[in-house]
Amino acid sequence: MNAAPRPPAAIPVGPLVAALGALLLIASLFTDWYEDITGFTVFEFNDLLLVGLALVTLAALAAAMRLVRPIDPVVALAVAILALLVVLSQIVNDPPAVAGDNGRDQDVGIWLALAGAALMVAGAVLSTVRLAIAIEPRERRAASPAPAAGEPSAARRVDEAPTVTDEPPPARS
Repeated sequence: MNAAPRPPAAIPVGPLVAALGALLLIASLFTDWYEDITGFTVFEFNDLLLVGLALVTLAALAAAMRLVRPIDPVVALAVAILALLVVLSQIVNDPPAVAGDNGRDQDVGIWLALAGAALMVAGAVLSTVRLAIAIEPRERRAASPAPAAGEPSAARRVDEAPTVTDEPPPARS
C-alpha cells in the first residue's frame, strides 16, 4: 500500500455546472412535462436523445477529472447546445401526443428540462473559455526613512540614471 497521501482531486467549475444541469435534465424526464404525462411517456425518441446527451455531459465531467479520456470542450458545448435546442423545440412545438385544440398544458418538467439544458450550456461555455481569477497577496515593506532636507531623494537619484548609453553609431566601411 502506498503511504504517500494523494492530493485532493480538482473539480473544474465548468464541467461541474454542466453535469448538474445534465442530472437535472435526466430528473426532469421523470416529472410531468404536460398535465399528467412524463417526459418518458410523451416522447418516442427525444427522451432517449436527451438522456444520451446528458450522459455525454457527465462523461465530460469525468474527463475533466481525468477519470476517462479527455473530451474536447467544443464537443461538450455542441452537445449542450443540441440538448437546449431539443428542449426549446418541445416548448415551441408540442409533441403529437399532446397536440391539438384541447391539448394538455405544459407542466413543471419541461421547465426543469429547460433549466437543466441551460446549465449544461453555461457549464460548457465556462469549460471552453477557461476563466480564472488569480489572487496574489502583497508583502508589506518596512517604511524607509525620509531623506534629509538637503539630500536628494532616492527616487530622484534612480530617475537620473541613464537608461540608454550614449554611444556614437558604428562607422560604415
